Amino acid sequence: MRAYPVTVTPPPSASESPLSKLQKLFRTTAFKLSIAYLAVFSACAVVALGTIAWSARRVLDDQIVSTIDAEINGLAEQYNAGGLRRLIAAVERRAREPGASLYLVTTAGGEHVVGNVGDVPAALLALPGLAETVYGRSRETDDGGDRRAIARIFTLPGGFRLLVGRDVEERDRLRGVIGRTFGASLALVVLLGVVGGWVVAGRVLKRVDAMTGTARTIMAGDLDGRLPVAGNGDELDRLAESLNLMLERIGELMRGLREVSDNIAHDLKTPLTRLRNRADAALRADGAPDALRGALEGVIDDSDGLIRVFNALLMIARLEAGARESRAPFDLGPAVRGVGELYEALAEARGLHLAVSAPDGLVLDGNRELIGQALANLIDNAIKYAPAEPPGGGIAVAAARAGSNIVLTVADHGPGIPEAERGRVLDRFVRLEEARSRPGFGLGLSLVSAVVRLHQGSLTLEDNAPGLRVVIGLPADLPDRGT
Repeated sequence: MRAYPVTVTPPPSASESPLSKLQKLFRTTAFKLSIAYLAVFSACAVVALGTIAWSARRVLDDQIVSTIDAEINGLAEQYNAGGLRRLIAAVERRAREPGASLYLVTTAGGEHVVGNVGDVPAALLALPGLAETVYGRSRETDDGGDRRAIARIFTLPGGFRLLVGRDVEERDRLRGVIGRTFGASLALVVLLGVVGGWVVAGRVLKRVDAMTGTARTIMAGDLDGRLPVAGNGDELDRLAESLNLMLERIGELMRGLREVSDNIAHDLKTPLTRLRNRADAALRADGAPDALRGALEGVIDDSDGLIRVFNALLMIARLEAGARESRAPFDLGPAVRGVGELYEALAEARGLHLAVSAPDGLVLDGNRELIGQALANLIDNAIKYAPAEPPGGGIAVAAARAGSNIVLTVADHGPGIPEAERGRVLDRFVRLEEARSRPGFGLGLSLVSAVVRLHQGSLTLEDNAPGLRVVIGLPADLPDRGT
């Protein structure tokens, strides 16, 4: 016999190395999303802080220029009042005052006359207007090193040059503070983003690992396992709830399959044994051809009964598996009356009156054959178990519209079904004690229940006082109509 390889997926190791755990964490979607969000937020932070730094520098520059213009206006008043001599005296007086203001008066050849500014680029004095430049302090105020300043240069009569400016050390210091704050803030954002992504990804990975472990136990054969639900209503909870519903449905189908197997093994053993005994007796007997013919007819009848059972089982299995039978709008009234006419003669032979009330215009979107089969099963059961008609009794079949639904009712005056057993009789091969003496295999109501579920309807078993009343509610227009 040829051997086929079998692949078994090993469970996750409990002694997983830290490196593999870290790699698994980095591969998670939650961590990747956290890093993506961090990159976007960091870019936004860079743009925002850069805009703030640029705006702050521009505001400071405007303030410096405004201060320079105010100084120039004051010196212009001095010059207009006393000429160049008074201007030089005013510059000398202001240059001795502490502060960031800068003053310089030079000759046409660039020789220093008065002011607190030492060295300036020679080209600067030749270009009147506003400029940012480096400068050196005068000997009286020199503290070493070159500085930067914003200055405005004027040309005076006689070729003299006037420089009025403002040191930008405070601006550069503020710029440095903003730059350091920007770097620290960005580093903090990155750190918090990485740590937050780590925590979020670890939490998600932990829940996913729990789901994976449960899934492996289910794959190993434990169909009662369910995925854990944290209860916070997030997307993982919704996924787990949907999968749990799917597992519940799979469990129901598997339990139904086991029950069908057990029921076939028990309930079909007797008819199969009877079939074999008949065939064996026919072979052993030395009877006339008529006797052999009768035995063969009995064998054929038993075989037909078994075929009907298997056909019913196949139909129920197909319907419960969600098979999409062809559906189309049809009028339920004529269909109900047609099934009633088929069983009217059988009911009269049993001494029963079959009353059918089904008006036209009950348009239903569904499978006409399946609904007709379900109704036939209910009428057949009613005829089978109902006694001879009592005064005012019999079997009543009715169809009527109730809102957006169409209600189909079959009522009889038989022994009925106890309330405690009404849920169980919808299962396959379930027969109550008082019904075991009558022909049948207990599949009629199971088929009815499968047809009703396929049409997304409701099936209710009620007390008819006395007897049983079966009520089927069917939506007139199915939302997921298929072909």
